[in-house]
Amino acid sequence: MATKSTKTESKFNNIILIPTDFSETCNNAISHGVRLALYLNYKVCVLHVINKETHAVLKKKKVGVDYVEKRLKEYKNYYEKKYDVKMDTMAVEGSIFTTINKAAADLKANLMILGTHGKKGLQHVFGSYALRVVLESSVPVIVVQKRSFRDGYNDIIFPISNDLEARQKVTWAKQMATLFNTRNHLFIAKEKDSGLKSRLEIITRQITSVFDKDDIKYTIRYAERSGDFARQVISYAVTIPSGLIMMMTMPQADLPEFSVSAWDERLMFNEAQIPVMCINPLRLGNFIYEWTTWW
Repeated sequence: MATKSTKTESKFNNIILIPTDFSETCNNAISHGVRLALYLNYKVCVLHVINKETHAVLKKKKVGVDYVEKRLKEYKNYYEKKYDVKMDTMAVEGSIFTTINKAAADLKANLMILGTHGKKGLQHVFGSYALRVVLESSVPVIVVQKRSFRDGYNDIIFPISNDLEARQKVTWAKQMATLFNTRNHLFIAKEKDSGLKSRLEIITRQITSVFDKDDIKYTIRYAERSGDFARQVISYAVTIPSGLIMMMTMPQADLPEFSVSAWDERLMFNEAQIPVMCINPLRLGNFIYEWTTWW
């Protein structure tokens, strides 16, 4: 089904990139991405990064590198036939740290889907590199575990906190609402300080004014206590139940080496296995995602 082009899509190629290590969880990510692509009217590109771990697996199986191409071709044949979706495949020698995000930039992909085995991250080829891939991505990443697509994102949790950039999520929230008739559940952190509380109220009004203008359904819920906001977000998402949590990541830009906050980890690898859309607020890598600014 075709969708109306938006400003954020104009310089992209309408592609969903899905890295795979051929595990069951990554297979679920492919299924998830393919079904989402049908709604978005996007193409899919399935990527396998060939590195030392790959070669070790191939050696153990006593097969050559052509085995990777064979597996990717099987994906292409299966999903194109079953879902009538356009799928390309890539097998690239390189490092997980750089190759996945470089591929996203080179392809001008709009979105990435990563399959993860919970806190352990992407197993087999990916090891524990999932966090770094997500936080250095130039495009939004939907992190999925074993939970299936479930026919879209009818309910999305939209956390709002003074520590988190909320505005950049609105463009995707509007897109999802158009596709799935989504209800956005604004979940607002509890602040004791009057100044911070006032700031949160302003941010919330700005977001709801956009939703009201575009006739997007939403609810507002306030956290019951200050602190441990991530746990409260997940608990609330379970009660909805939510099909997606939409978050801005919080990479610690002041540190010279890669770092990650407890917020990122808690939400990405939530035990409820709710898919999480991670959007980076920073310029990362060689490609800049052009966010729509609306105030």
